[in-house]
Amino acid sequence: MNSKNPSRRQFLRLSGGLAATTALAGLAVPHVHAAGSEAPIKLALVGCGGRGTGAVGNALSTTGGPVKLVAMADLFEHRLKGSLKGLTDGFADKVDVPQDRQFLGFDAYKKAIDCLGPGDVVLLTTHAAFRPLMFEYAVEKGVNVFMEKSFATDPPATRRLMKSAKIADEKGLKVSVGFMWRHSKGRQEVIKRIHDGAIGDLHTLRIYRVHGPVHCPKRPADQNELVFQLQHPNSFSWVSSGFYIDWHCHNIDVACWTKDAWPVSAQGFGGRCYEEAGNQFDHYTVEYTFADEAKLFAFSRHMKNCWGTYTDLAHGSKGSAVIMTDLAAPKPKIYNSQNMAAENLVWEDPGPEPNPYVVEWQVLLDAIRQDKPHNEAHRAAQANFAGIMGRAATHTGQMITWDQVVNSDFQWVADIDHITFETEAPIHEGPDGYYPPPKPGLTVEI
Repeated sequence: MNSKNPSRRQFLRLSGGLAATTALAGLAVPHVHAAGSEAPIKLALVGCGGRGTGAVGNALSTTGGPVKLVAMADLFEHRLKGSLKGLTDGFADKVDVPQDRQFLGFDAYKKAIDCLGPGDVVLLTTHAAFRPLMFEYAVEKGVNVFMEKSFATDPPATRRLMKSAKIADEKGLKVSVGFMWRHSKGRQEVIKRIHDGAIGDLHTLRIYRVHGPVHCPKRPADQNELVFQLQHPNSFSWVSSGFYIDWHCHNIDVACWTKDAWPVSAQGFGGRCYEEAGNQFDHYTVEYTFADEAKLFAFSRHMKNCWGTYTDLAHGSKGSAVIMTDLAAPKPKIYNSQNMAAENLVWEDPGPEPNPYVVEWQVLLDAIRQDKPHNEAHRAAQANFAGIMGRAATHTGQMITWDQVVNSDFQWVADIDHITFETEAPIHEGPDGYYPPPKPGLTVEI
């Protein structure tokens, strides 16, 4: 990962809040103060891991008016305390979270949201299993929302998210989601050029996220199995939706943005070579088909000592394009050939790239201050359906259609709203201490 363009997780450690502000220099973003805008926009953080902590740092690095963190919630005290210390060290004058606004437990999100009022923002950065119910509560309370990906773990939960998104529109609430690449200057420009015909008719997209493993050790004999799964979220479909969706949904969203459509079907191949993957495969290859028969090929492999890349590519009737070659510095290019060689280059983004993690927050907070429509939750739900379609196709071995996914009643956890530490884990390890992988042809996920 390019340390000059830090990820959200690296943001606080590398920059202490300064680098992201500098990255916005020269970015023309209007700032119109609404009546009473001298009062800070208050934030409540729900989910105090690396994503949530970094997202608060991004929010506190914006311009245009004061922003203050006033409440925090998490399942585990050590994560809340660690996050609070890091944020206090980096933004001491913008953090005011006394003990009575630090909440723990499965209902802590309600207490944190209740600390906010109209115009404030809750950050929903817990695991995807809990995103729809927390989003629902925030919308009910009339609070603006920033929510991280992924957004739901199964089709009914995704529909629940969509229902709240519609209510958010009716209430005029502002909702931002963790698809920060939608706010990347370089990606915006190359995709605009593709839409304008720079590579002709778009017929093929290729997206790659192939790197080291998602490691899930054997559960210690004395550890609660539910807690163990919550602490290894990307290895369990019911918690995070699994790494194929939780990590690859960015690329899926960008590919569908480039195509300006959502796929109508998917089929996939995958498997598990190593036991330390929870109940997931450790490699996925999915072929998505669009209504015009164009294809999106998604490659996701998490193994040691293998070729790796993190890249999005597009191919058209007149040429090809690099949409991304790096997580934070996309370096997009357009070629007049399928051979992406220097002699065929016709355009490349000159850079520099403003930090999209901060830009997405600037857009959200400006929308709040200026009362402009802003709701990214609808697109988040659509991308989530696309991710579920690919995961289900691979795990089941079936051809899965868009209509099957959006209408499916398959659920991982039927009553996620009332889960407690005493709840039995939804899945169980095998006698060897490892979790059994899906079995294409037998597994049901739709």
